[in-house]
Amino acid sequence: MELDVLCFGEALVDLLPDRRGRLEDCERFEACSGGAPANVATGLARLGVRTGFRGVVGDDAFGRLLARKLAAEGIACTLRLARERPTGMWFVALDARGERTFFSPNARFSADKLVAPGDVDPAALARARFLHVGSSAHVLPDGRAALRAALAAARAAGVRVSFDPNVRVHLWDDLAPLRALCADVLAAADVAKLSDEEAELLLGERDPERAAARLVDLGVGVACVTLGPRGALLRRGADVLHAPAEPVEVVDTTGAGDGFVAGLLSVLSRAGAPPALLPTETLAAALRLANRVAGRVCTRLGAVAGLPRAAEISI
Repeated sequence: MELDVLCFGEALVDLLPDRRGRLEDCERFEACSGGAPANVATGLARLGVRTGFRGVVGDDAFGRLLARKLAAEGIACTLRLARERPTGMWFVALDARGERTFFSPNARFSADKLVAPGDVDPAALARARFLHVGSSAHVLPDGRAALRAALAAARAAGVRVSFDPNVRVHLWDDLAPLRALCADVLAAADVAKLSDEEAELLLGERDPERAAARLVDLGVGVACVTLGPRGALLRRGADVLHAPAEPVEVVDTTGAGDGFVAGLLSVLSRAGAPPALLPTETLAAALRLANRVAGRVCTRLGAVAGLPRAAEISI
């Protein structure tokens, strides 16, 4: 099957609360699909993009729930069911502004961390236009080797690379391997998206425009830095574009960055030329749609409920 985008990494279960406030005050939780690359895959599929997903989940009820939910979105899904570890689960708490905190009983020991070089299928990857990856499934040495193997296979096949590190600091005992991994991926990335906080952590740059310039210097073709309620900026070479955030009533910010990436790639993956060669107008349209999708995500509880269908949104 030919794909526009193949997403590779973690698929998890998000357990969403029945009310705002502390987790210990909640009575019920709803199981929903989560995990940044899986969320991006869902967002792309809803926007009409031919999308695949590869990853590792537990050989358990939650793993099978994720397989069912991702397939129901029309995603060409390949999941390895691991008996050694359970599917990852994250409980989400929301404050009055829709900002979230997370608790997981198995964050460091979930099945997605078992991804290994053998989970990279060069033949499947070669049938995609883009490979999209993150960092959270790649904490262990085998996981980091898997990401590097996927990058090598993508480059060998002429497949473009999209990277959103989606950094979760608490997963890493030492940030040095994370920074080294991100440096390798950024050097190979046609498209990269970092939040302003991630730019400071990974690049040492607090200023978003300097961070975007640094990403381009590192080899990124199209560099995006998201700024929360202040919108986002995009840099390609010397071109710098800004777009305001979508004005919405925020319910939950979970997954807004994943929605941004889905909106961005929905344009870039079908544009017919490498991102480095696209007209500035196409990049501006991609940035506007990315912000619009991110805003829609914030209007609903959870990372995927607000992801729009193609008929519901326009550039």
